[in-house]
Amino acid sequence: MDEIIIIWSNIAISQRNKVFEYWNHRNKSNSYSKKINTEIYKNLDLLKINPLMGKLGSIKPFRILHLGNYSLVYRQSESVIYIISFWDNRQNPEKLKKLLGL
Repeated sequence: MDEIIIIWSNIAISQRNKVFEYWNHRNKSNSYSKKINTEIYKNLDLLKINPLMGKLGSIKPFRILHLGNYSLVYRQSESVIYIISFWDNRQNPEKLKKLLGL
């Protein structure tokens, strides 16, 4: 089986970068952003091994992988995982549904 690759959408990249910018500004340091980024990539490595580990909830066909205050919203094909959104779980979930076109 070929290795699964991860592709981030422009929206997800933008959301992630905004979170990093917020924490860098708030803490006057990038150490917390680095911690979040490490957690993201640790979980992405696990996701490559088990693409179905994210929960399939009310926003089908997307899966959600929870990372504390944040979630990766993704969909998968045989050899690609598409990260659709890097979501702050403290936001209104209806905003996520609107973003996903649901």
